[in-house]
Order: sequence, then C-alpha cells, then structure tokens
Amino acid sequence: MKLVLIGDGQSPHLLKWARALAPKVELWAASSRGFAPEFDALVPPERRYAMNTDPAHGGGNIGLLKQLPGLARWLVQVDADWLHAHYLTSHGTLAWVAKRGWRLRARICGSAWGSDILVTPQRSWPYRWLTTQVLKACTLCTSDSLHMTARMKDLGAAEVMTFPFGLEAMPKLGPQKLPWTFFANRGLEPIYRPERVIAAFAAVAAQQPSARLVVANDGSLLAALQQQVLALGLTDRVTFVGRLDARSQASQYARARWYVSLPESDSVSVSVLEAMAHACVPLLSDLPANRELLGGVDAVAGDARGVIVDLAALDQLPARLAALDAEAAGLANRAWVAQHGLFAPAVQRFLARLTELAQPAELAELDVLR
Repeated sequence: MKLVLIGDGQSPHLLKWARALAPKVELWAASSRGFAPEFDALVPPERRYAMNTDPAHGGGNIGLLKQLPGLARWLVQVDADWLHAHYLTSHGTLAWVAKRGWRLRARICGSAWGSDILVTPQRSWPYRWLTTQVLKACTLCTSDSLHMTARMKDLGAAEVMTFPFGLEAMPKLGPQKLPWTFFANRGLEPIYRPERVIAAFAAVAAQQPSARLVVANDGSLLAALQQQVLALGLTDRVTFVGRLDARSQASQYARARWYVSLPESDSVSVSVLEAMAHACVPLLSDLPANRELLGGVDAVAGDARGVIVDLAALDQLPARLAALDAEAAGLANRAWVAQHGLFAPAVQRFLARLTELAQPAELAELDVLR
C-alpha cells in the first residue's frame, strides 16, 4: 500500500503516525511546514515534499493554499493509493482539492485532531461548508472520541473509526507519589484556560499546605499566569518549568499524583492519556470527551478514576479530592490505558480497514461468499 501523510511534518503527532505506519506501508509525506529531523529515519527525502509555510490552525492560510498546485503535481507523480490528511480544515482541504482538480487515483482518509471539528466549523458558514465537503470526500475518517465521531457524522462523514491517539508504549511506574503533587502541561494559550488551572490549584492549596503545582509548556499567557500566582501568594508552591523534552516530562508525570487539564474545547488529549498511564488522577473540564474518557463518572463516587471540575464550586474541590482513593484511581487509569489507549493495535485495525476498502468490488463479493 502506498500512503501519503499530509500534515505538519514538524508536529510530534504526525511523527507518531509516521513511526506507526512506516514499517507497514510504502510511506510518503507532504508537510505544510518542513520536517522534524526524526523523519529522516522513517521517510527518505525523495519521498517527502515540504511546502515550508507557517499555517495557523485558526484559518486564513492563504499561503498554504498557494502551495496547492505544486503539491498536486507532486501527488500526480507519487500516484498513491491513499492520501491521509491530518487536521481536516487545512490539510484535508489540500487533499480534497488536489484529488478533484488533478483527478488523482488516490482515495482520501482523514484524521480529525479536535478543534478542526469541534471549533472551526462553528466559526462561520463557510468553514462549516468546507469541513462538510472534506468529510464527504473522505472514504474513511478517524476520531479519538465518540463525541467527535458524532459531530463528524453530523457534518457529512460516512465512516469513522474511533480510537484514542494513544501511547506507543506503556511507561514504567515511578516511585511512590506524594499525595498533593499536581502537574499541568497543556499550552499556555486561551483555548486551554491555564488560568483556571491556577484557580483550581489555589482552592486546594488553601486547605492543603503540602500542595505543589508544576506548570510545564509555554505560550502567550505565561506572564499573566505568573502574575496570577504572585497575586494569590503561591510563588513558593507553583513552579513554571517551560517546555520539557519527553524524558523530563515523563519524570514530572511519574512524581505527580494529580494531573490538571481544563481547556475550553477538547477531544481525548494525548497528554491526559500519558498522565493516566503514569497512574495520575486527572482533573478535567466538563466536556463530553472527558466524561467519556472517565467512563461517564461524575467524580463524586469513591471509585471514580478522575474528577470533572465544577468551576463554579471550586471551594468543594479539596473535599472531592480527599474523598477519592487516589492510589486505586491511578492504578485503574493505568490499566485502562494499557487495555484501550495503545496506538499500535489501533493503527493495525486502521490499515486493515484501508486494505478492505481498496479491494475491487468483485474481490469483496468473493470474500463475502467465502
């Protein structure tokens, strides 16, 4: 099978897909930016196409659209079986228009990343129309939550495979966790609402003198968050550590008892899965995908695997955390990820479905008769 990844070649998420696919298909890749150095070991330079733009997920990517003719001519030469587009309102659009305008033989499969389905189509009618056209052009789509799958089908998707964008391997368990250690590592940008993370921690810290929070990552809100921490008198209890490499981040997960992620919009976050695999107990915003991830619990029962945070009742949060058997919840989270959240088995099922869909109709009929 000849498959072309179309996405951001500097994204660790696209790199993760490449690592999973490279041993199993003839893999090619087209990037709206450049390529991370790790791609060198996965996709030879002669199988790569870099558009070297700087697209924004929020839209307005005229520079990216200007690269379409060059990309399409390259795709004609590749003559792939599948175009696998990641982030549908940008790279999915490129795949759709290239296939139509240049009459490519390849079929399109599209992987939704979250905001391309949960946010962008709600911004305006043109974005909704565009998303609908891309989804209808996809023979197969992937989604990481049932909530997002339902939205995709409402927008016109025919077939959607639902599986978490899971872990490549289970991490080892670290040393015993301290009871009131918290970790947060989502981007310090408005959509992730990191100020709510600080507010939630402040509510706990007011009743738990030993509570400590480590905030990783960077973003436009960093200075405001540091000022918020200063105003709350928590400078000795909140540490900003910036962007972390994988090893350093794993070390933080291993130490933390609680993981905090309170975005405005989200599907199933890889960071949350990583934290759960390290036996952390997640504190999450009230979103459908988060309730789905925690099994629909309201996080009041003692056997809950995590907490859906009520931002209007943060004064009740310390008691809710104290009521949890955090050790048992952490181990249950780790077991859930081992059973449901590993990436390789999901990719294997995905490739098997692509193979089925690529069969000529007469062969498919023979398989049914057999």
